[in-house]
Formats: sequence, structure tokens, C-alpha cells
Amino acid sequence: MPKARPTLSSKLPEVGTTIFSTMTALAQRHTALNLSQGFPEFSVAEDLIAAAHRHMLSGKNQYAPMEGLPLLRERIASMTQQAIGTLPEPDAEVTVTSGATEAIFASIMALVGAGDEVILFDPAYDSYAPAIRLSGACPIHLKLRQPDFSIDWEAVEGAITPRTRMIIINSPHNPTGTVLSEEDIRALEKLVEVHGVYILSDEVYAHITFDGAAHHSIWQSPLLRTVGIAVFSFGKTFHITGWKVGYTLASPALTREIRKVHQYLTFSVSTPMQYAIADHLKGPEHYMSLSSFYQKKRDCFLEAIAGSRFRAIPAKGTYFQLLSYAEWEHRPTGGDVAFARYLTKEHGLATIPISVFYNDRQDDSLLRVCFAKEEEVLTQAGKIICKI
Repeated sequence: MPKARPTLSSKLPEVGTTIFSTMTALAQRHTALNLSQGFPEFSVAEDLIAAAHRHMLSGKNQYAPMEGLPLLRERIASMTQQAIGTLPEPDAEVTVTSGATEAIFASIMALVGAGDEVILFDPAYDSYAPAIRLSGACPIHLKLRQPDFSIDWEAVEGAITPRTRMIIINSPHNPTGTVLSEEDIRALEKLVEVHGVYILSDEVYAHITFDGAAHHSIWQSPLLRTVGIAVFSFGKTFHITGWKVGYTLASPALTREIRKVHQYLTFSVSTPMQYAIADHLKGPEHYMSLSSFYQKKRDCFLEAIAGSRFRAIPAKGTYFQLLSYAEWEHRPTGGDVAFARYLTKEHGLATIPISVFYNDRQDDSLLRVCFAKEEEVLTQAGKIICKI
């Protein structure tokens, strides 16, 4: 008799195709403008492409050191000092990862285990909760306060238990475009002083803030640097999401644990890409001017939709913009997911419904659009939105 096959038991039974893939496929099927998936549609800087090509031709095509090229880690440290005024130690505190998603996963797997609890804030980026569950821990979902999507720190205090191991924050925030204040960082410090939890800070849009808003990194806090991991992405900074190069900043003790996971997760990141980014980082203007670049995009989009029925909640950071239709006299039925599908099929515009970022699928009649597009695309999108 044939042997019985093993029973397949999914570790993530509730996970299917992401809304981003779904909406992009729908946009392609209906030749719609795709403002759903969060990647820039700009040409990559010519000198960055040329540098990658040059390093490939020069033979830099074998494994890089597991923790990242020393040159790139040195340039990352210099960039950090330039951007937020704090200089990390390249060898002991900087680790190059295969994008921010791997950095987040490796950090959670390194520091969180079975029976632990991790606090995160909805609406939340969709990779956090699955990583927490795969570690054996339990995600504790708290909701950001509306209408400003701020953190209720008293609620956080009340949610902490003896099992709380980590708190995940994200600023500038995807999907809402909000930015944490200095007061938020002080509140986080108080929690750490009392409860001794780890902090995972997703700062991938650190170089994209608007209207004079400053980015407040946990790496600027001497206390949070001892218990925190800050995660960054060159994909967001240099329009190279397909290169999948990110990095972590963490204390030497935490970095050692993150690298233990990283070395068996991806081991090392593309060598010529690391060399090319290291070359590009010699020019601070390549990242220090990003806020003004994207603010023009945001303002162009807001101007294009000014006559529409949607109410824009102006983003303070990231390249995402929320649009509300909650005040419409005759709101579409079926929820925001159905409405997003309708807009794609019938009006040729793909967006992301915000309910998918909530654990309980809370629906506040909000859509997210990505304005990392050329201005003619944003203008065209505005014309479509104004006709809805």
C-alpha cells in the first residue's frame, strides 16, 4: 500500500493573495491608472544605474559579507549622521538586509518568541502581523485615533502585560501618511523605562516628510537606541524598490541577534547593488532633497482633485494620500473593497481600500492612493476623480 501523505497544515491559514496584487492585476485587466501599489514610477538616477553596471563589469558579482559591505555600512552611518544627527557604529550597529520586509521579519524572529505579545497599531502595514504569528507570538492590535490617526499612549499603557515583548511603530506612516511627533517619542521612552519592552521602528519613509514636519527617529533617543531597531529602505529613497536593499540600525547586542537570523534568511544582499548604492550615498543631495520632490507630487495631486467629492486628508509624509468619501450623501454600498473594485472597473482608477490594513477590517470609507507618479499621470487621475 502507498504511504499516507503528510497532512498539510498552513502556518498562515488566513493569508491569501494581497490586496496590492489583486488591485494591480485588476488595473492591468481593465487598463486602469494604477495608484494602488506603492512603488515609484520614475526613472532611476542614471549614475546609480551606471554604477551598478560598472561594478558588475568589474567582477563584483560574488557574495558580499553577510552583514553588508563595509563601505556601504560606513556610508549608511554618515547618511544617518547627516539626516538625524546621530552616528551609528558601522561594524556593530548597521546591517544591510534584503529590503525592509526582511529587516522587519529578521528583527521579530530574533527578539520575539512563543507566548510573547507584540503591540501594533491599525491601520498597519500588512507584513507585521504574519511575522509575529510565525514567531509564535500574538499580535495585539490597537487602533490609531481618528481623525488624525494618532497614538493613544494611555491605551498602549493599558494594553501592556507581563507577556508584552515588543511595540511596533511606523513613521512616516503607511497607509495614513501621518508622522510621529517629538512628544510621541517621549511617551515611548516613558513606556520603555517602566516596562522594558523592545521597539521595532519602521522608518522606511524617513526622508519623505512635508510642510516642515520633521522625522523623529528612535535612533535620536539614547534610551530607545538601547532597546530599539530602526528599519530603513533604499527602495523608497532612490526609487529602486526592485533592488530590495534595506538596513537596520540597532545596538551591538540586538544587531548580533538580528544577524543570526539574517544569515540563514538571506545571508547577504546583491553585491553590485550594494556597491552602487554606496557610490550614490556620496551625494547627500540624493536623499536630503526627497521631501521637496515628493511634496510637489502631493500638491500636484491635491490640486488635481480639488473639485472632486472626495475629502483629502493631506499626507505629512510617505508618498501615499488618503481620500475619504464618508461624507457623501449617497455612499456606495458594499464597503470600501467593493468600491475600490468598482472604481477600477468602471472608472479606470485603481486604489487601495483602507479596511484591509485593519485586523477587524474596520471600514471608514477611505481609499489610499500612491502619488509617486509623473505629474501627467496625477493630473489624469485627478480628472477621473473629479468625474466620480
